[in-house]
Amino acid sequence: MGDLVDVKPIAVENATHREALLRFVERFALILSEAGWPRMPARVFAYALADDASRYTASDLARGLQVSPAAISGAVRYLTQAGMLGKEREPGARSDTYCLYDDDVWKAITDQQTPMMRRWREGLAEGIELLRPDSAGGRRLRETMAFLEFMEGELPDLMRRWHRHRERLFAPPPGSSGGGPSGS
Repeated sequence: MGDLVDVKPIAVENATHREALLRFVERFALILSEAGWPRMPARVFAYALADDASRYTASDLARGLQVSPAAISGAVRYLTQAGMLGKEREPGARSDTYCLYDDDVWKAITDQQTPMMRRWREGLAEGIELLRPDSAGGRRLRETMAFLEFMEGELPDLMRRWHRHRERLFAPPPGSSGGGPSGS
């Protein structure tokens, strides 16, 4: 007789993987929640980040997270408004599709935040004009403005450095025909 091999049926293996995925999602969502994220958007983002699919309907997300579609509605609205998920509609489809920017998730998310920083600066400018420069509030507003201007100026170079770093980390092995980090 040959060696006995412990072979799990595919359904059991998939169920075990699915349980592990959902445990990770809950743990990572808790970390995001502790950082101030609302709970359900944190769960949806963690799921989309870790799951293999590239696009989801609200029903897909509800099924994947084992929650009601109503719980998903507010979460995807929050995430799309924050620039963490993209929202699309396939031609002829009756429902929206949500996706991560899979080519470079973090560059896309960072790019989505730049207009928000500009709006903050525009809002701060009004407060800076209203408050005395020697007041505590005036100093904090000017410092916040300076920080945002600094970040906006540094982000393009930071993103170029991130792109180079990312390419080094995820470059295909020499001689392989695989693509870079996005699997292309």
